[in-house]
Amino acid sequence: MRSIFFTVPLLAAGLALAQEPDVDPPSRAVRLSYVAGNVSFQAGGVEDWAPATLNRPMTTGDALWTEIGGRAELHSGSAAIRLNSRTNVTLLNASDTVTQIQLPAGSVSVRLRRLSDQETFEIDTPHVAFSLLRPGEYRVDVNEQGNATILTVRGGQGEATAGSRVFPVRPRQQVRITGTGDGPPEMDERDLPVADNFDSFCASRDRREDLSESGRHVSREMPGYADLDSNGVWREDAQYGWIWAPRVAVGWAPYHYGHWAWIAPWGWTWVDDAPWGYAPFHYGRWAFAGANWVWVPGPAAVRPVYAPALVAWVGGPRFGVDIAIGGGAAVGWFALGPGELWAPAYRASPRYFNQVNVTNTVVNNNVNVTNVYNNVYVNKTTNVTNTTYVNQRVNGAVAAVPHDVMVGGRPVAPARVALPANAAAAAQIQTAAPVAPQRASVLGGAAGASAAPPASISRRALVARTPPPSAPVPFAQQQPALQSNPGQPVNNSTLDRMRNEAPQGPVPQRGAIRQVGPASPANPTPAPQAPAQPQVQPQIQPQIRRERTAPAIVNPPPVREQTTRPQPEAAPVPRPQTEVQPRGPVSPREQKGRPGKQEEKQERREEKR
Repeated sequence: MRSIFFTVPLLAAGLALAQEPDVDPPSRAVRLSYVAGNVSFQAGGVEDWAPATLNRPMTTGDALWTEIGGRAELHSGSAAIRLNSRTNVTLLNASDTVTQIQLPAGSVSVRLRRLSDQETFEIDTPHVAFSLLRPGEYRVDVNEQGNATILTVRGGQGEATAGSRVFPVRPRQQVRITGTGDGPPEMDERDLPVADNFDSFCASRDRREDLSESGRHVSREMPGYADLDSNGVWREDAQYGWIWAPRVAVGWAPYHYGHWAWIAPWGWTWVDDAPWGYAPFHYGRWAFAGANWVWVPGPAAVRPVYAPALVAWVGGPRFGVDIAIGGGAAVGWFALGPGELWAPAYRASPRYFNQVNVTNTVVNNNVNVTNVYNNVYVNKTTNVTNTTYVNQRVNGAVAAVPHDVMVGGRPVAPARVALPANAAAAAQIQTAAPVAPQRASVLGGAAGASAAPPASISRRALVARTPPPSAPVPFAQQQPALQSNPGQPVNNSTLDRMRNEAPQGPVPQRGAIRQVGPASPANPTPAPQAPAQPQVQPQIQPQIRRERTAPAIVNPPPVREQTTRPQPEAAPVPRPQTEVQPRGPVSPREQKGRPGKQEEKQERREEKR
């Protein structure tokens, strides 16, 4: 069985020599987990739209657009975010504590499995900033004209902020919101309509995750676990514990069938071709057991920390000379084995270095993690450790390609270089691939232009309650710094300096964001100027009216069985003075003192007749 898991302490005296970096990168990325039909992708910092690529990790500033008939799915931790056709979303913020999505048009369904007290999940539309407060199922629709937003809570609880007003949206409620943004919004509460095709699609994807066998062996905070079920076999190993063996062709090896993409803030990132090729390439470790490769996940009881690619880079003077092709040296790598430490190309804190390793493997207690950290980030040692990497000597494990294949985001498998005998075993281990990215690297090799959302949608003004972060620095502006330090992302202090300079090159055109919500020290509202005409009193509540029927605006969501475990009731959120009355039959006791309800019951009886 697997040895007992433990965390290697890093707060040793030797670490006092290390200077803390500006900010560690996020411990999770957003996976593009499903693509159907015409789906376009735009990376933060570039204006190009390219065909979306399955398994692409996404982060702050990235955007998606689905054409008619297209659909897409994203996973951020245990949250599933699904897009219907004609939908444009931008990841306004994708940090460890904030998931903030811009939705200028289209339909988005969100299924939240977990939401800690420290996390914020917000969907921003032209009319309202919608905060998801509990695990549950939610849907937000914005019509293509941008003049109506529909909020639906099937399970959980939401909070909508429109103008200076905040109001709850409770389970089994749907609210349609309209307004110009100048006056109080108008809201109509309506019954949940029957399911449409998009709702059925979301329900089937939810069931697939709920019934996944892999969810018993890995953390459900690991995107991509459900894809392992039908593409391999789980078994218990005497040395490693539970392992997963993929169904692959003879001669297959990890990190050989896919391409490299440059994704800030992590740098060179592996994008695998296989439908299941996300979790095993950003979490855990690979081992060659018997005659086959198996994936060894980290501890299932902790949330794993995302890594762009858990590989060791091989290099050194002899490797470059021996593998040179057409005057250009090659770059090589291989998968890390169980217990081996991964050193990122970017500068990281001791805490991050510890967490990204111990959440993805059981670290061998013969390895001095403190010494490795100091060698890499303090002493700047080229060779990470003096230990032997087990996969470095496995026949066929090391992949090598010319530099231009990696830079262009081209497929690795057709371009792999045949390594001379002992070249891989004699190569030095490096923390980074000494390759500077170009524009094609950011697009990840996506060929050809792709459909972009209409400017009337992508540049539509939106509202937000959570202050968004700064927009990504254009890639063209970062390129000189990336050329100076090949393979290393630009650090945060340099990026901050670049933001104060004039942007270089074209940048994505997005709509303006207006802050909404009650005034507070963290979100001050400017003092109003003296009005020329008498003004409406500021205490007017949002206008809410009850409608018995609800014509659909944009694919209205259904009533369907809640698949999440019921959550304990939290303290009630204060409602506006004008409340929407609850649905369902009303008892005689409740009727007392409530004029108009008997007439409504009589109307319902007549309708039934």
